[in-house]
Amino acid sequence: MPTSYDIPEVLDRREGPHGEVVLRRHGELLQIIANGCFLMDTSDGRSERMLVDAALAALDGRPDPHVLIGGLGVGFSLAHAAADPRWGRITVVERERAIIDWHRAGPLAALSREALADPRTEILETDLVAFVNETCATFDALCLDIDNGPDWTVTDGNQNLYARTGLTSCARVLKPGGVLAVWSARPSPEFEGSLGNAGFQRVRTEEVPVARGVPDVVHLAVRPG
Repeated sequence: MPTSYDIPEVLDRREGPHGEVVLRRHGELLQIIANGCFLMDTSDGRSERMLVDAALAALDGRPDPHVLIGGLGVGFSLAHAAADPRWGRITVVERERAIIDWHRAGPLAALSREALADPRTEILETDLVAFVNETCATFDALCLDIDNGPDWTVTDGNQNLYARTGLTSCARVLKPGGVLAVWSARPSPEFEGSLGNAGFQRVRTEEVPVARGVPDVVHLAVRPG
């Protein structure tokens, strides 16, 4: 017989502009599911923290940089950025109202409460792809984690972000010498090639070792200037 630990408990289920979003508790873990696709949980967070650290390191000591975090998720990247006083400003773009609510007054608040209260933090409820296409703002770093990777998108529209036009938009909102960091559940040599073809420099991939299977990675690239 299955135990209560084996059966995830649905804490909230919402219909958003891009389909169903679910927050579940599975034992001690909180999980986010979008349209039946597992996105992330609170089990680790090493690769999400590396996403932020690798971007900052690639800025080579630039003072008070402004980072855009694409995707709030379970809050690992935001919390880690807010814990580092070297970041000057932290802007988070999240398209799902449900996820923002879970952080502000829900089960995920324990992970992000201090980060949300940080005066450097700003949360924008909007679609990331539309935002980088339309905004006039510029950033020192883009830390993007809205999919399971460039080759494994959550919604079809996100594919545009990793194509030539989307990467051109990312470069447009980066300041000269700014860093693009993209989280992925598996390495993507094709995406590395796309970054180079879009004019980015210092393209590389950093891996997070795992006990079994393919490692999580962060794809890094720098806008010339």
